[in-house]
Amino acid sequence: MNNGEGRRLNGEADDDDDEDDGNGLGRDAWERTYDDERSWESLQEDESGLLRPIDNKSLYHSQYRRRLRTASAVRIQKGLIRYLFLVIDLSKAATEMDFRPSRRAVVVKHVEAFIREFFDQNPLSQIGLVTIKDGVANCLTDLGGSPESHVKALMGKLDCSGDSSIQNALDLVHGYLNQVPSYGHREVLVLYSALSTCDPGDIMETIQTCKKSKIRCSVIGLSAEIFICKYLCQETGGSYSVALDESHFKELILEHAPPPPAIAEFAIANLIKMGFPQRAAESSIAICSCHKEAKAGGGYTCPRCKARICDLPTECRTCGLTLISSPHLARSYHHLFPIVPFDEVSPSLLNDPYLKLPRSCFGCQETLQNAGNKPGPRVSCPKCKQHFCLDCDIYIHESLHNCPGCESARHSKPVAATEE
Repeated sequence: MNNGEGRRLNGEADDDDDEDDGNGLGRDAWERTYDDERSWESLQEDESGLLRPIDNKSLYHSQYRRRLRTASAVRIQKGLIRYLFLVIDLSKAATEMDFRPSRRAVVVKHVEAFIREFFDQNPLSQIGLVTIKDGVANCLTDLGGSPESHVKALMGKLDCSGDSSIQNALDLVHGYLNQVPSYGHREVLVLYSALSTCDPGDIMETIQTCKKSKIRCSVIGLSAEIFICKYLCQETGGSYSVALDESHFKELILEHAPPPPAIAEFAIANLIKMGFPQRAAESSIAICSCHKEAKAGGGYTCPRCKARICDLPTECRTCGLTLISSPHLARSYHHLFPIVPFDEVSPSLLNDPYLKLPRSCFGCQETLQNAGNKPGPRVSCPKCKQHFCLDCDIYIHESLHNCPGCESARHSKPVAATEE
């Protein structure tokens, strides 16, 4: 009898476990895993009606090609010396878990990648970090050209609490950017999680002040579209977008890494006085003008006032001279003369049996053949006519900024033989 009751009680318990309480707690672990990952969204229907995984590589390349064609459609002047403030919302809305594990964790992760990409694309520019929480804006790091100092501050303890205030953040960054030289391009990128803003005064007046100071403000939202954010971007010439998921947020924030088009008032060419400091001896000891303390070894010496500084590029705290190194100046060259977009090889040429196409990529030497030994998708340089795979296409235009085929042809020109 006891065994029967035990079996009955166990059976009732099993039935209760199978029931779903609406939070997914009654389902098995593997069911909850698939429900969280939403793996069915990674499928697409092909021409024959069968479900196949989405080709993320081809999708990413098509999006890249669309951005490249848009950027190269018109020749525009870009601002190469940028002063950008990243405003990070750390209000209680940043603790929401619709972005796993939380909005704050996702923002910090991709801001770190953005900072490194920003300095790779803009070696002459500077970044500053500002946080907003409890209705107050705080400067986490000043404007500087060292990515490591910003990343180190970002990896510290960042608590989320209270409400956010866009007006206080704009007032704070306006005070810093208003001191930037006239040739510098002033920008603000707000990563906003909240659905409202708690401001002490008239935010419309603050927006007009930023507009008069030629500060371009852009916003990436993590919740929903907000009117005041859209109005801010429209008035100052920035861009406003709302992230749908983590991958979309990564794509949106990295779009701000390349130099934007220059504002009409800044498009006038003028000369900028710069200094190229020499690196100090490792055994020397001097007072650093950045940290106001004595440091041994390393650092650079300003060629005008002989002050010691830590990192480049920066402005001398003593005489105000812009200090850079020659590699920084050389790395900005590709923005002035970008490499031409490659041409996509049409399917008719790929399927032509009489046309002999290269079987491997000229860049990475990987095969360009698909399953069944058929030619796969590829692009070709309009100048040297060499064929490249899709990965090399993106790498050449976004990182290398030189065509390997054109460079090899330039260095392999035959030298005329001389008769003895």
